[in-house]
Amino acid sequence: MKDVIYYDDFNTEFSGITKNTISIDKDFKFVHKNPIWKFFEFIVYRIIMHPIAFLWCKIRFGLKIVNRDALKKSKKEGYFVYSNHTLMAGDAFIPNVVTNPKRTYVIVHPDNVSTKGTKNFVVMCGAIPVPSSFSAYRNFIDTVNLRIKQKSAVVIYPEAHIWPYYTGIRPFPSVSFSYPVKNGAPVYVSTTTFQKKRLGKTPRITVYIDGPFFADTSLSPHDAEKKLHDKVFETMKKRSENSTYERIKYVKKEI
Repeated sequence: MKDVIYYDDFNTEFSGITKNTISIDKDFKFVHKNPIWKFFEFIVYRIIMHPIAFLWCKIRFGLKIVNRDALKKSKKEGYFVYSNHTLMAGDAFIPNVVTNPKRTYVIVHPDNVSTKGTKNFVVMCGAIPVPSSFSAYRNFIDTVNLRIKQKSAVVIYPEAHIWPYYTGIRPFPSVSFSYPVKNGAPVYVSTTTFQKKRLGKTPRITVYIDGPFFADTSLSPHDAEKKLHDKVFETMKKRSENSTYERIKYVKKEI
């Protein structure tokens, strides 16, 4: 029997995370150039994070990736990946597996770097927290631009809020599409879908890769963002139809 969750609107958060969120302001260090930091960053990302991510995704979810070869079209340049936000640890691990061997960074909520004792580890794994203060906005944008120039992958969850095992695609704004429009960088879509396993309630996961898509340079930046948003949304929505197992049923609360 499936679980049922009631929600108020699409901005409802179901991550279950409650913590004292730190402020991402002008003093937050997005980029570290210290050789010692960079050494440990390599160990954390390549030696620790990637093997754990691969094993977790394969053992827990039987992860299958469809059309991963599409990413090879941009192997010599940086690109953005937009994905639906449906898992806790999975949404941290799956991008690491999908884009390997490319270095991958994920734009995250400040909550993800707010746990005492794990902040540096999470940043080393590739977390780029969204600013809490306007004073950090320039450093944040510069960091995203830098990662693209370094030919890395930057992953964005435009739905913003985690809905575990949700099989649909929730509406999301076009604001995050300003990054690829300004960079002229390729955009890929990574859609997580769910299928039934023979045993247990945990679903099998199939991730579909689509792209690359590019901003229409004949349009104004605002219109180019909207057009790119619509393409990504429709692609996600179409791929989400490949979900054949609903682990949790989401029901809107009656007013």
